[in-house]
Amino acid sequence: MLIDRATIFVKSGKGGDGHVSFRREKYISKGGPDGGDGGDGGSVYLVAADDVDTLLDLSGRHHWNAKDGQDGGRKQCTGKRGADLIIKVPPGTLIYDALTDELIEDLNEIGQRLLVAKGGEGGFGNEHFKTAIKQTPRESTPGEKAEERTLRLELKLIADIGLLGKPNAGKSTLISRVSKATPKIADYPFTTLEPNLGIAELPGYRRMVIADIPGLIEGAHEGQGLGMQFLRHVERTRVLVHLIEIEPLDETDPVENYRAIRRELSLYSDELANKPEVIVVSKMDLLASDEDRETAAKLIEEELGIRPLQISSVTGTGMTEVLEACWQLLDKNVHTKWSAETEGEK
Repeated sequence: MLIDRATIFVKSGKGGDGHVSFRREKYISKGGPDGGDGGDGGSVYLVAADDVDTLLDLSGRHHWNAKDGQDGGRKQCTGKRGADLIIKVPPGTLIYDALTDELIEDLNEIGQRLLVAKGGEGGFGNEHFKTAIKQTPRESTPGEKAEERTLRLELKLIADIGLLGKPNAGKSTLISRVSKATPKIADYPFTTLEPNLGIAELPGYRRMVIADIPGLIEGAHEGQGLGMQFLRHVERTRVLVHLIEIEPLDETDPVENYRAIRRELSLYSDELANKPEVIVVSKMDLLASDEDRETAAKLIEEELGIRPLQISSVTGTGMTEVLEACWQLLDKNVHTKWSAETEGEK
């Protein structure tokens, strides 16, 4: 299960207190001060790690505390430093201050590290205050208090390709054909309730990470259906593959379905709406003949002004062409819509 939100309370370690003590040695009256300093408290860090995929571990545990520093001791012994706490999160995690709603950091690179609660410094023991004039000080300082804060974490998947389309447009079947992903597939809408990731491979050791985004409906930018819960995952993708179901189960117009989703993307984010896009007509195996398929593709081209690719995820037809089209856009890294007419421009 993809858990992409979590709220946690983090607390660093308190600094250890400084110690007050004096040497007790034979033949030395009023031995000098030997109270040691307290150890520093541990800090709390968030680290983007490649072995973590969701925020599941954080959603089930709300309090994360680093270790306190140890108090100072006799004979100038410094207290042991408190251990730091390292919290692993998936790459693509946004860190917000839950009270102010301020974005603290976007941990979008593996190994990126963020200090979220600094450990308190240890206090000074009385040995620290010894001077030529003040040879038997009885003062010390307490360790600094711990830092604590409440954080809200949101995960945005990082993928090269994002699959878009109305519910039941064939996105799950497509990703299962081109990768080893195993999403739930059925002949009714909303079978995909969470994003799925898969890796597609092309000749020449070329690889792409593909995200199957749950079907969008009108009003998604306002939270209708699965709405904004998953639109934010599309923001991380570099190229969009928009699937248009040739014969929708609800008998709606395929072109209008495409335009409805495009409106949702524009209303949600201009940046999202301007991402490179490959338009694909899916489930072409439902049409009886090549002539019917060509006619349907031409009708869509006339409406949209773009020649779409044609695929059948059931038979595997057109899979390579779609992946190659995506690779071209990734390689060019331009904001454009891919047309089947550009296929030969490699």
